[in-house]
Amino acid sequence: MAMNDPIGDMLTRIRNAQMRYKERVSTPGSSFRARVLDVLKNEGYIRGYSSTEYDNGRTEFEIELKYFDGEPVIREISRVSKPGRRVYASVKTLPRINNGLGVAILSTPKGVMADHDAREQNVGGEILCTVF
Repeated sequence: MAMNDPIGDMLTRIRNAQMRYKERVSTPGSSFRARVLDVLKNEGYIRGYSSTEYDNGRTEFEIELKYFDGEPVIREISRVSKPGRRVYASVKTLPRINNGLGVAILSTPKGVMADHDAREQNVGGEILCTVF
């Protein structure tokens, strides 16, 4: 089965696992997913992730979810730019998520980064998802 939106699939797996209060969730691995997971880890939304490589060349990420006082740290995670409708923003029009308490993850010419890092480096790009 072909997957058209690998980032959307990963975000849905995280969302579904947190609704069931799972400690870990697995997702197929790729370098692009790893960069998005690095941003989530640096921003404190997940504990971390580990990579498992199988003998057929396939990789899989095991994502450790984070909870605080029994509630998921990620209250809402949603895909913004989808395969059917790409959403781009310049550095001047980058959104502020939840009055600065949330984060937008962007794919920029300088790599995948959070919106506040993109403002510091004065770059815009494709808004992949929002988290708060």
